[in-house]
Amino acid sequence: MPIPSEKQLLQAACHFGHPQQKWNPKIAPYLYGSLKGIHIFDLAQTRAGLIQVCEEMKKLQAEGKNILFVSTKQQAIPHIERIGHDLNQPVVTKKWIAGLLTNWPTLKRRLQYYLDLRRSFQTGDVEKYTKKEQTHLRKELTKLDSALSGVSTMTGLPDAVFVVDAVRDHVAVLEAKKLGIPLYGICDSNADPDEFTACVPANDDAVKSIDLLLGTILEELSSAKMQKKAAPEKKEEENAPRNVIASSY
Repeated sequence: MPIPSEKQLLQAACHFGHPQQKWNPKIAPYLYGSLKGIHIFDLAQTRAGLIQVCEEMKKLQAEGKNILFVSTKQQAIPHIERIGHDLNQPVVTKKWIAGLLTNWPTLKRRLQYYLDLRRSFQTGDVEKYTKKEQTHLRKELTKLDSALSGVSTMTGLPDAVFVVDAVRDHVAVLEAKKLGIPLYGICDSNADPDEFTACVPANDDAVKSIDLLLGTILEELSSAKMQKKAAPEKKEEENAPRNVIASSY
């Protein structure tokens, strides 16, 4: 999917911000104006921001870096889950676990406990416990699965974080900022663009806007993943010994 044109961004309602009274003044440089009390984004800057975010995140993806994708917003969850699945990246789509980044050593131990518990059910090792204990452990696993399944592949802090709604999931933003982890995402008119390493100034509520922006990001990062996968195969092919057929006359 090529980067959408300004017309396509307009058709997807990416230009609509929040009511004027709910804005963050720092977003002013990214606005075109207002219409009936609603802030309107400058779609030339929306497109430029989308290009920058895609380019920087593609570089991370191509280098095999870990990007944590975050959205607890219902209309964005299917996209985030697909991004996590297709790109093999960690995601948070339920409630943000306080300290997931800033208290990583403790969360890492909790995550290991979850993985061990899940493995015990998969291997049948849990059968060594009484039925009452098994019932308790199953309930605990269900609870942990809801909270930690999306980050079960994390072995350390992510190299970057992407958020769909920086106001709704502001704790994730603050934790990334505190640790100096690069932050990318969509920045609506009620959010602070200064908190991002790079952002897409756009509507983070409308379904069509989310569909277009996250769909573009997935396609762009998927291409980077394919290039990374193809690179070793190409190098291996170049280094392979060539068969020389000698002709005798």
